[in-house]
Amino acid sequence: MTATSAPAAQPADTTFGHPKGLMTLFFTELWERFSYYGMRAFLILYMTDVAGGLAMGTEISGAVYGLYTFGVYALALPGGWIADRIVGQRQAVFIGGVIIALGHFTLAAPIFIPGSDLWSFYLGLLLVVIGTGLLKPNVSAIVGDLYTNDTPERRDAGFSIYYMGINIGAFAGPIVCGYFAENVDWHLGFSLAGFGMVLGLVQYVYGTPKLKGAGELTGEAADPALVSVAKKQLMIGLGITAALVAVVYGLIASGVLAFGIVGFAQTTGLIVVVVAALYFAYVIAFGCHDKTERHRVFVIFLLFVGAAMFWSGFEQAGSSMNIFARDFTNRVIFGWEVPTSWLQSVNPIFIILLAPVMGMVWVKLAEKSPSIPVKFGFGLVMLGVGFLVLAWGSLYVPEGAADNPAAGVAMTWLVVTYFFHTVGELALSPVGLSSVTKLSPHRLVGQMMGTWFMGAALGNLVAGLVSGRIESLPPEQLFTVVASIVIGAGVLFWLFSPIINRMTHGVK
Repeated sequence: MTATSAPAAQPADTTFGHPKGLMTLFFTELWERFSYYGMRAFLILYMTDVAGGLAMGTEISGAVYGLYTFGVYALALPGGWIADRIVGQRQAVFIGGVIIALGHFTLAAPIFIPGSDLWSFYLGLLLVVIGTGLLKPNVSAIVGDLYTNDTPERRDAGFSIYYMGINIGAFAGPIVCGYFAENVDWHLGFSLAGFGMVLGLVQYVYGTPKLKGAGELTGEAADPALVSVAKKQLMIGLGITAALVAVVYGLIASGVLAFGIVGFAQTTGLIVVVVAALYFAYVIAFGCHDKTERHRVFVIFLLFVGAAMFWSGFEQAGSSMNIFARDFTNRVIFGWEVPTSWLQSVNPIFIILLAPVMGMVWVKLAEKSPSIPVKFGFGLVMLGVGFLVLAWGSLYVPEGAADNPAAGVAMTWLVVTYFFHTVGELALSPVGLSSVTKLSPHRLVGQMMGTWFMGAALGNLVAGLVSGRIESLPPEQLFTVVASIVIGAGVLFWLFSPIINRMTHGVK
């Protein structure tokens, strides 16, 4: 999924040594992440709230949450394809932002349309998923376009600034949207997420000239004949998708297929696993030219599995760990109860503080820096250690704490857990992204990056399904099981690291 890029901005047209367009994209992503994480911070709280929410059980709400976050990552693939073949990244970002804003305002519809809670909820989530699939992969691609003819060092520095915008938005969203959602009205929280995206769109439109053509279709990619063919392919794909949805819905409605949302989520996860395994088997058997390529693609498959396992634990921050914060954590400080969703801002704070430290550590180690599988194993083990901390804290939860949150355990348990999770994320996520691009045969880079995002999507889906067990399993048991699985996976990466390193054939 690549398009011919426009020339990068001239060095004279810069701010603090970087293209002026970087600030436009910085604030676009900041406000998009504000809206996404702001809404995600209280999404499962809204679904499980009996008084003013949807009064769903944790199993169903976990499945819905998992399908939603799965969709956000899974639709990045068609979102990138649409940008590369039809509208260009610049226009895809704008269209995606508009759809995201419409999604949040649809979620807030019950303020104006009483009784619309259920249909507006599912329609709103669907719109946010579609919009994010268009915006998220393409705004990052435009950042890369700005540095097409630049040095690797300045390009890396530009992405570091850009990622800072991501985490500032991820920090502020739960603070603002979460507070008003929990203390005033759930739907006001959805509205604020929508207004955040609108602010991002306004400054994006205003700053578009600063992009200097980056993200637009040019050269062969802009050939009207090719665009016309792509549009036809898109319409065929949409038609097939709509037909499949209609058939499945009809079978469920008629009782032929007897499973609900939870069963659908489980089936979706199983299908993704089978398709991914078959895809990698096909590429290794028929898509690789030699033994080196086959070995490297197999390593990418291992990274896909490791990433899926990591995100299946990490992304419980918005589900099971959010419920733990609400029901089993004492959030009262000086007589004031901290909103549950505010704890979702701890991870972005740690990322902002620790990312430069981790970067300096890897640079300092230089040639002694751990190998790809060792870093992956370290990330998984740190994730597991975080869950062990939370499992330990769960042992001190008194009976009946859910009815009296002030009797729960200290917030310190969750903060320490998020610390270990953040360290694990910084060890695994950047390494995984970088390694996939280096290990992939050049002609398969786009597809291999797609498998990385599908690993994240699968992990998010599993995270939602696991969180649904928090009512049927004691928290300490649930978190211990999760910790055991991910630590075991991390140890396997360590044990087999010599073999995996040989299969990379020199890629560090």
